[in-house]
Amino acid sequence: MSPAPSASPRARVRVPLRFPDGFSVDAELVTFHGLADGLEHLAVVLGDPGPVPLVRLHSECLTGDVFGSARCDCGPQLREAVERVADRGGVLLYLRQEGRGIGLYNKLDAYALQDQGLDTYEANAALGLPEDARDYTAAAQMLGALGVGALDLLSNNPDKAEQLRTWGVDVRKRVPTGVFATDHNVRYLRAKVLHTQHTLPLTELSAS
Repeated sequence: MSPAPSASPRARVRVPLRFPDGFSVDAELVTFHGLADGLEHLAVVLGDPGPVPLVRLHSECLTGDVFGSARCDCGPQLREAVERVADRGGVLLYLRQEGRGIGLYNKLDAYALQDQGLDTYEANAALGLPEDARDYTAAAQMLGALGVGALDLLSNNPDKAEQLRTWGVDVRKRVPTGVFATDHNVRYLRAKVLHTQHTLPLTELSAS
C-alpha cells in the first residue's frame, strides 16, 4: 500500500444545507487542488469528525439527487448519509462520477436498454461500457488533504473500501446504509447484489 498522490485544500466555505423534508444542517464545503482526475469533487464536512470519522463516498447522480428519480436509491442514500455523518461527525465526499463513472448521457442510454429488459450492468455491457468505471484515487487524495487517515465507511459497496485501502487509507469497518427499495428500483438493487456483491439483504428485495 502506498499513499495517494498529494492534494491540498483550495477553499473552505460554510453552507447551511436544507432538504425538502425539512432536515437542515450546517456544513463546511471544501474544494481541492491537485486531484488526479481533474474533476471538481467536493468534500462536505459535517459535525465534529474526530479521530475516526464516519465517511461516505457518494457518486453524483443528477437524476436521483436533484430530480428525485425513483429508478435508483441515490437520492435517499444522500439524504440519509448527510444526517448520519452529521450525527457521528465526519465527511461526505461528493464525487463527480455520474452513472458509476460513465456519464449522464450514457447512463440515460443505459436506462433505455433497461426499459427493454436488461439490468443496469447488462445495459452498460451492451453499450460497450464497464460495469463500474469509478476510481477512488481522488477520494483518497481528498481524505489525505483533510488529515483523515482512519475512518469508518458508510457503504454497502466493498469496492470502495478495497480501493481506499489500496491507497493506504485505514478503513476500520464498513457501516451499512439503509435499504431504499421501491417498485421502480428493486431490479436495480438486486443487480447490485448479484453483480458487485453489495451488502444488501436480498430477502428485502424480492421482485414485486
